[in-house]
Amino acid sequence: MFTLPLDDYAQLRPLEPWQAQEFLAHIDRARDSVDPWIPWATFSSDLDSATATLQRYADRLAQDGGRIYGIWLDDTLVGGVMFTRFERDSGVCEIGCWVERAGQGRGLVTRACRVLIDWAFQQRGMSRVEWWVAAGNARSIDVARRLGMTRDGVLRQRYPYRGVRHDSEVWSVLSGEWPPLGEASEAGVQAELDRLMRVFFSAFDNTGGRGPDLGVIRDVFIPQGRIIANVGDEPVIYDLDAFIEPREKMLTDGTLTEFSEWEVAERTEIFGSIAHRFSTYRKSGFRHGEWFEGSGCKTTQFLQTPSGWKISSLAWDDAPATAAATATATE
Repeated sequence: MFTLPLDDYAQLRPLEPWQAQEFLAHIDRARDSVDPWIPWATFSSDLDSATATLQRYADRLAQDGGRIYGIWLDDTLVGGVMFTRFERDSGVCEIGCWVERAGQGRGLVTRACRVLIDWAFQQRGMSRVEWWVAAGNARSIDVARRLGMTRDGVLRQRYPYRGVRHDSEVWSVLSGEWPPLGEASEAGVQAELDRLMRVFFSAFDNTGGRGPDLGVIRDVFIPQGRIIANVGDEPVIYDLDAFIEPREKMLTDGTLTEFSEWEVAERTEIFGSIAHRFSTYRKSGFRHGEWFEGSGCKTTQFLQTPSGWKISSLAWDDAPATAAATATATE
């Protein structure tokens, strides 16, 4: 049985029917946080049903139609990732995840998903990886954002669960948007820098009742990263914590609602293990109930690190015509 390290203490391994007892103990610990979102957690209530859940995935694996893997932290099963659907003919597969509280906050699910997605694209030649999620499942949506996926849309009242019909959000990433691990080509680097910027911009989005996810900023920056606002008389220089905390408050306390900002155009220059990007962007939303729109420019520096490309610094300025009239999460 293969074992892939996710960090110094965590491993990704196949999850098979003979491990049903361990799986059931894990699901019992995870039930409160997992059960609202993954119906099969409801059905894994005893050893027989837990075995049946894992057997279904073993059968899918035998047919090359799905697979399931567990995440072990300090030799304790704390979560997992799976291909719930794997369609060789269409080149489309669907990935999912779950984790108990002991495994949260370490990036384990995101790293495990990266392994599966990279395998699907690079080894199996898939064209599209999908992420189907209940509209209220903020944690799962946050992972999709961290993976650089695009939100394709919402299927309203798609399925019933416990007497209530739920909306499903569909997210996806395409093979051309996913750079292979270790890719050294300029096209591969460009695709990865594009992904980092998509993740950064989406972190502030609270449209449609969605919660912002500023925690992903720590994922795309080096720990020593700096963010600089140069919109007034003097530049304001933030470390990551100082930048995130007040913006998270504004985006969750009603100050900024229906807010989003997006890249309009970019020019990227790559030289070996460093890169620079000059972006123009737009933004809109409600501040204290009043609609505003604005635009500006960002300059972003990147470094190639042992864990991949990261942002080292970012600075921005608002367009002069709108600086006085607009306010944003990156103000």
